[in-house]
Amino acid sequence: MVELSGVLGVAMIALGMVLTPGPNMIYLVSRSITQGRRAGVVSLGGVAVGFLVYLVATNLGLSVVFLAVPELYVAVKLAGAGYLAYLAWTALRPGGVSVFAPKEMPHDSARRLFTMGLMTNLLNPKIAIMYLSLIPQFIGLESGNVLLQGFVLGSVQIAVALTVNLGIVLAAGAIAAFLARRPTWLRAQRYLMGTALGLLAVSVATDTSAPAASD
Repeated sequence: MVELSGVLGVAMIALGMVLTPGPNMIYLVSRSITQGRRAGVVSLGGVAVGFLVYLVATNLGLSVVFLAVPELYVAVKLAGAGYLAYLAWTALRPGGVSVFAPKEMPHDSARRLFTMGLMTNLLNPKIAIMYLSLIPQFIGLESGNVLLQGFVLGSVQIAVALTVNLGIVLAAGAIAAFLARRPTWLRAQRYLMGTALGLLAVSVATDTSAPAASD
């Protein structure tokens, strides 16, 4: 049986990570503002499936692959850090725009919205690190079935992430309208998001922890 401390620990980590600006938030907000809440919800469906893919893959032994080939794990981390650094630069560079700033984007079909949400999450280094390195730390070998614990703790993370992201999708339009009337706040939000992304990129690139085995 999963310990309550493990559930709370995963929930707190999941909350902290979902509130940190990243690829998922950027994509969901941009789609919700430019194409409406329905598009944001469809995109969130793709993100949810991405979480499930990581959940199943990790618990069925994906981390073992990274343990056997540590160079692959390092390559994935560095690629993710590079992507986060690119997102940080796009926010901080002269002429950059806030994720909440309205901009013209083509209206995609529901299928493309779902697929892009899925791919954005699968390529999100924050999620990869969470499933491969953080969640396994809360699994207790003395607490029973390790596989079941992994699925339960992963489900807690998914529930927290989807709840927060749904709130972001539903509120994105109102937030964008609020910030549009306050350009100074919009600029401050851009700098804060860019700085957070940059710090996360450095954290990911310099993290020396190894992936934990799931069984």
